[in-house]
Amino acid sequence: MIMKKMIFGLMTMGAIFFSSQNIQAQEDKEQEVEVETTVETEVTVQEDFTDLDVMQLPQPVKDAIMTDYNGAFASQAWVKTEGDQKIYKIDIDVKGETETAFADQDGNWLEMEDEGDE
Repeated sequence: MIMKKMIFGLMTMGAIFFSSQNIQAQEDKEQEVEVETTVETEVTVQEDFTDLDVMQLPQPVKDAIMTDYNGAFASQAWVKTEGDQKIYKIDIDVKGETETAFADQDGNWLEMEDEGDE
């Protein structure tokens, strides 16, 4: 009789142990899914600018580069629309060094923070 109680007690403790481990594993898995969702959201936020051939920059922007960055040229460009205005992100090669600048469609320079590599 005592032996049966000991075996039953050990089986009960084993069942409790395995069920608690299963619950912990499920909670860990749910936390991993939340982290993956957050990462996907960040990638979507940074896709505002679209690639643009530097030859398609409007003439006022090209003129501003020639005037304000003597001897420089645009090596890459991106564009996005905010309301009725286009904003251009431009990588400008100045004597072998690249600077990123932002301009509106009229060639006015804007102060904006670089949103990451495009």
